[in-house]
Amino acid sequence: MSILQEISENLQKGKANVVAELVQKALDDSHKPEDILNDGLLAGMDIIGEKFKTNDVYVPEVLIAARAMNSGVAVLKPHLVKSGVKPIGKVAIGTVKGDQHDIGKNLVRLMLEGKGVEVIDLGANVSAEKFYDAYKQEGVQIVACSSLLTTTMNEMKNVIDLFTEKGDREKVVFMVGGAPITENFCKAIGADYYAEDAATAADLAKQILTS
Repeated sequence: MSILQEISENLQKGKANVVAELVQKALDDSHKPEDILNDGLLAGMDIIGEKFKTNDVYVPEVLIAARAMNSGVAVLKPHLVKSGVKPIGKVAIGTVKGDQHDIGKNLVRLMLEGKGVEVIDLGANVSAEKFYDAYKQEGVQIVACSSLLTTTMNEMKNVIDLFTEKGDREKVVFMVGGAPITENFCKAIGADYYAEDAATAADLAKQILTS
């Protein structure tokens, strides 16, 4: 088994310390930082994402795998910066105003990071203005809005309406998700994509950012 496969397998098992050690060993053995990232860390998170979709793993396993990935990325980061490896794109994510739920949103963030995306996490209870500010300041290509409540889901329309008012609607892709959200609701408010779960959201974002 190659060291990159070892990194992937230990990441899937959530062995954070082992992953960090293996990443360092791969660097010492002159593996390219981007190969370690793509064929080791991200490959492992891809498998976790697919298993999550098919209910072969659950939220706790995803969280443990993500922690292992982060431990590997921490070792790798200075080398990635030095060799000019950049994220595939940038996404701003948040739970809309009035809604404090963040477990689903956090899961999407982890899955996005597992696809090599830089994530600007705005947290929960995020106003339309805060989403817009993140777009202006960070230059994100995707704005991802989450809502877990029927009483707050219309806030997503307020976010899109603000971008429209400012003349920036066409410059950004809107993704929406959360328990009460449907494909029909997505279309009704003028969003671009609906994702029914975190793994699908990450796949979609990768597709958008790399196409």
